Amino acid sequence: MNSKTMQYYAALYLRLSKDDDGAMESASITTQKKMLIAYAKEKGFRIVDIYIDDGYSGTNFERPEFKRMIRDIERKKVNMVITKDLSRLGRDYITTGQYTEIFFPVHEVRYIAVNDGYDSESLHNDIAPFKNIVNEMYARDISQKIKSSFETKMREGSFIGNFAPYGYKKAPDNKNQLIVDETAASVVKKIFHLAEEGSKPKEIADLLNESKILTPALYRCLSRPYLNVENYTKRKEWTSSTISKILKNMVYLGHMVQGKTTKVSFKSQRMITAPRERWIIVEHTHEPIISQKTFEKVRWQMTSRRSCKKGNFQNIFSGIAKCMDCGKNMSTTGTRKKGTVTNLVCGGYKLFGSKECSNHFVDYGILYQIVLNEIKKQIILSDEDRQVIGKVLKNRVLQVDGQESDRQNKKISCLKARDRELDFIIKKLYEDTISGKISEERFRKLSGSYEEEQKDIKEEILQIQQKIAYSSTSKPDDEMVYNLLSKYLNVTELTQEILYELVDRIEIGQGGYEQTPEGKRKRQEIKIYYKFMRRDVSETV
Repeated sequence: MNSKTMQYYAALYLRLSKDDDGAMESASITTQKKMLIAYAKEKGFRIVDIYIDDGYSGTNFERPEFKRMIRDIERKKVNMVITKDLSRLGRDYITTGQYTEIFFPVHEVRYIAVNDGYDSESLHNDIAPFKNIVNEMYARDISQKIKSSFETKMREGSFIGNFAPYGYKKAPDNKNQLIVDETAASVVKKIFHLAEEGSKPKEIADLLNESKILTPALYRCLSRPYLNVENYTKRKEWTSSTISKILKNMVYLGHMVQGKTTKVSFKSQRMITAPRERWIIVEHTHEPIISQKTFEKVRWQMTSRRSCKKGNFQNIFSGIAKCMDCGKNMSTTGTRKKGTVTNLVCGGYKLFGSKECSNHFVDYGILYQIVLNEIKKQIILSDEDRQVIGKVLKNRVLQVDGQESDRQNKKISCLKARDRELDFIIKKLYEDTISGKISEERFRKLSGSYEEEQKDIKEEILQIQQKIAYSSTSKPDDEMVYNLLSKYLNVTELTQEILYELVDRIEIGQGGYEQTPEGKRKRQEIKIYYKFMRRDVSETV
């Protein structure tokens, strides 16, 4: 092909990324445009169109105008591309090379990078690949510096998001400091109050929609006219998902939680959820909207709500009854025993069978009666006795708090070790699937079970961490224990509220049958750990 006789239809491509904001004027869109138009006219190239991507990184090739230019090349509307330099085309060495070395030649497109002296028609373009490598190194370096700067700010407790969490706003004199937005905060308080009273996320969402309260996204657009509602959010109503996220967000305790998501690579815009251990959490960075006690209670209620329901039956021991051996939550299971509502069974056994743990079956009705009787024993006391016990219990709490914290931290370490082990198992299963050792259906079934266990592990770790945090900030005093015992003086039935107030956990041992003079009997150990006593009360039934 003779470049002197061929008619060229040129596409002028201009790009400026946010990373170039502080660059000199020559990097601006206006200057690029003037320079390329002058160059094309001087060389006698016919300009078909000008394609401008303003604010897009060179490592991102999903740029709207760049993609439009590629479509025009494929439609034969363009047979020449001109840029200011190679970095305007892109800063990813591999992808940029694919366009300059493969795509453009295949489509008979001549490419010119003016300032780099690059012309695909020239025989002296060996420097181009090295230029592309340098451009990618620059992009990688800039990305790493920005990431490092952000992480430093996050560890200092500075807020670095584009928009403050719902309920807060950025301080006028410091965009990295959160202050309470009274209007939105009142809605957050209402959400937590309704949840504390027992309302489910779906019920709260419906109530807010009926009250015509703006969603966080719409409220954000209201105070920012430059945000187009239609483009910014498709959903205009409150949803149970939005409510659940608010109820789980530690930002309302006054803690900064950042680094929840991360980019797959500096070359990609795709975000993935970061492992919880990599989140950056800095406590007491701003004014809380919700108290620790309210947050803990709501969290506990949300966890316990996953319990099995049959008709009007609800498992009030959900999240409290634990297997004495493996520590997993006891789960409801069916029973054919006459007069029995349901049984509780070790969650590990229910999910994985005897290879994980033994069943630890316990009759729900029997457990209910045992716990009720034990609680009654604690509160049938004289006024003077309750005052004395309050002082004794307070001293016991202070003595064993450290031991309990160590025990819980060791449990977290074991759970994390199991989580890592499951990651390895799932990876091995995947490799066996690729090599044909097991079928895809078998892989889905096995990996599904392991992923469900990982989900339970992460939730249990979160519960333990919150319990440790709560314990360290809520030492019971004499008056608190006295009032707590008095509150349930005449208790006649168990409720989730009573269990939440009084009981830390209930451990269920593995039962066994033995022969007695009265016949065959089942013996089983049950331990009740009270919040106000921090010691166990063991009962063998």
